[in-house]
Amino acid sequence: MSKKITRRTFIKKTIGALFALVAAGGGGYYYAREIEPRLLDINRHTIKHPLIPNSFNHFKMVQFSDTHLGFQYTIKQLDKLVDRINRLQPDIVFFTGDLMDEPNKYPNSEQIIPSLSNINAPFGKFAIYGNHDHGGYGTDIYKNIMDKSGFTLLQNSAQEIKLLDDSRIHLIGLDDAMLGKPDLAYATVGLPPDTYKILLAHEPDMAELAVDEGIHLQLSGHSHGGQVKIPFFGALVTPPYSELYYEGFYKIGEAQNLLTLYVNRGLGTTRLPFRFLSKPELTLFTLKQAN
Repeated sequence: MSKKITRRTFIKKTIGALFALVAAGGGGYYYAREIEPRLLDINRHTIKHPLIPNSFNHFKMVQFSDTHLGFQYTIKQLDKLVDRINRLQPDIVFFTGDLMDEPNKYPNSEQIIPSLSNINAPFGKFAIYGNHDHGGYGTDIYKNIMDKSGFTLLQNSAQEIKLLDDSRIHLIGLDDAMLGKPDLAYATVGLPPDTYKILLAHEPDMAELAVDEGIHLQLSGHSHGGQVKIPFFGALVTPPYSELYYEGFYKIGEAQNLLTLYVNRGLGTTRLPFRFLSKPELTLFTLKQAN
């Protein structure tokens, strides 16, 4: 695991990112504040593995993450996102944390429920805690919203996903690493070793632990893909527990114990109302048995 940076260092890096945006000129500033945060990439990937049952071929999973409602992301944007999710016709939907930026200060929390309730997924909708979901006394607020929206909130727990022919995969949800109490060993107790396992963990660097627990695919958010990236330099700001892995696919571990990690760039912003070269993302994964 990477060393956790201090709040002071994080703020310092954030201020540096702001100055970099200003230095890029007025056009870059306007694009990063008013245009890119409102764009949306829909990324499609096929996930192959020998342990994926043949009957799960073409099983579609949608991941969305880090809306941070109340900072810059709005209910209207969330409604449009739900429509885009439903058009993908997912079998299952995952939300990987940070629903509201400050849960105890968000004035329209009850408006979130009708929007999230409209997401259609026949094999279920699942969510985990992010650091902002616990922060601002938000633990119970977030749980109440997700429960009423038809999401199953996984907190150091697992769920079997079974088809009519009794073929199955397992889904594991981890508590937040920064403000929660993640316990992956507890969450995976009793799971059979020969099933395909998907871990939802808000912070991507938790993959350093997951690789030793028989996890095959980890889906994370938290990093916002760096949120602000400078050409030839990369991400200026990566929050704690996303310093090793902050965007896209990674392969971690040895051949016999290989973990695939995917880090979603998320949808909203936090601390700074900018995105630059890190567009908001919605991700569709399609499962396929590998020979």
